[in-house]
Amino acid sequence: MAEFDYDVLVIGSGPGGYVAAIRAAQLGLRTACVESRETLGGTCLNVGCIPSKAMLHASEYFDAAANGAMAKLGIKVTPELDLPTMHAQRVDAVKQLTGGIEYLFKKNKVTWLKGRGAFVDAHTVQVGEQTVTAKDVVIATGSSVTPLPGVTIDQKVVVDSTGALELPMVPAHLVVIGGGVIGLELGSVWRRLGAKVTVVEYLDQILPGFDGDVRKEANKIFRKQGIEFKLSTKVTGVTVEGDSATLTVEPAAGGAAETISADVVLVSIGRKPNTDGLALEKAGLATNARGQIEIDHRFKTAVDGVWAIGDVVPGPMLAHKAEDEGIAVAENIAGQTGIVNHDVIPSVVYTWPEIAGVGLTEEVAKERGEIKVGKFPMLGNSRAKTNHEPDGFVKIIADAKSDRVLGVWCIASVAGTMIAQAAQAMEFGATSEDIAYTCHAHPTHSEAIKEAAMAVRGKPIHI
Repeated sequence: MAEFDYDVLVIGSGPGGYVAAIRAAQLGLRTACVESRETLGGTCLNVGCIPSKAMLHASEYFDAAANGAMAKLGIKVTPELDLPTMHAQRVDAVKQLTGGIEYLFKKNKVTWLKGRGAFVDAHTVQVGEQTVTAKDVVIATGSSVTPLPGVTIDQKVVVDSTGALELPMVPAHLVVIGGGVIGLELGSVWRRLGAKVTVVEYLDQILPGFDGDVRKEANKIFRKQGIEFKLSTKVTGVTVEGDSATLTVEPAAGGAAETISADVVLVSIGRKPNTDGLALEKAGLATNARGQIEIDHRFKTAVDGVWAIGDVVPGPMLAHKAEDEGIAVAENIAGQTGIVNHDVIPSVVYTWPEIAGVGLTEEVAKERGEIKVGKFPMLGNSRAKTNHEPDGFVKIIADAKSDRVLGVWCIASVAGTMIAQAAQAMEFGATSEDIAYTCHAHPTHSEAIKEAAMAVRGKPIHI
């Protein structure tokens, strides 16, 4: 009889967990994955990345039809919003993708243990009524919405990102607390469908962590689209009466308070690691000051045989980062060499236009040494011109001496797809000259990356 029930037990089936489980099974390890939801895929597939993209995509079509963009192309339509059908196609996308992971588990012989997992000791986990043992345990429990102190989320008037995806009608006024990625994406969905949207952000600019030029330009574009911003503003209270809410806000630096009325309030101030109920102490583990589990470069925790990946460990809370870590941790457990280059993790905001970046911002790069910067506006790009997508730019930051690319930032309708080229170039240690002298298909949005690389050398062609 085997000493352990499984070689690998993964707790959590989000992008990090399910990928780790599948990869471990591919490498010949007896693998199980613990998940308490009725469906696999974690926050990302069930109530995060995937359903939000379904709503973003559908709302873009409605906006193009309702606000004249299609008429400019010679297509005259008078759209009618069918919100239940829009929600239904979102639900269908989620159902297909979560079902797809269940199929992949069966195909790769990964056992799904349904229930919540809690440590008994470093190699033993209680899952519901049963206790299972594993030689190696991977913690991949993800993250959840950071609550705003004193504010109760009822998923009707005061909602989090999950509730904001499922609103039964378009609110007259949606107030978003937090000017980060999730708030801007979901705010833009309901703005396109007809809501007045106000974003309240504590900092002096939206999109913390993004390049300064990108933050300013994005603010300008979103204002032009009709989103109102209250920057350097803190929310001191939210009271709900019936079907509406009143927010009390005041300047972050102090000053007179004012009130804002809203039909729906979206609390979107960040996410926190999910470690509650895991009984980490029984495995000999503790979290750091930010509630994260500390790991080494191989994703090992301080306890032998216990590993951790994704949103519960330090680093950006991004699905693709978790996926890469899932592959790497499984390979490390199997005795191979699994590596993730955390300096090259792209970030994307799926607004219209999209916003994407990889590597260092200009501000951080400047602090580290001498740099050269090249910028090219989408206004000068042929494909953007034909598609009536003039907003945005591509910016490349390179080391002044070696010319090695340190960061790439862009705002464009397909920025999320464009950034893959930049990430791959940086993974290979590319210089701006390497990108500038790589032939790009014409006419494509990606030519703007080539032009920005040429601008680093002071020689863009089309501007």
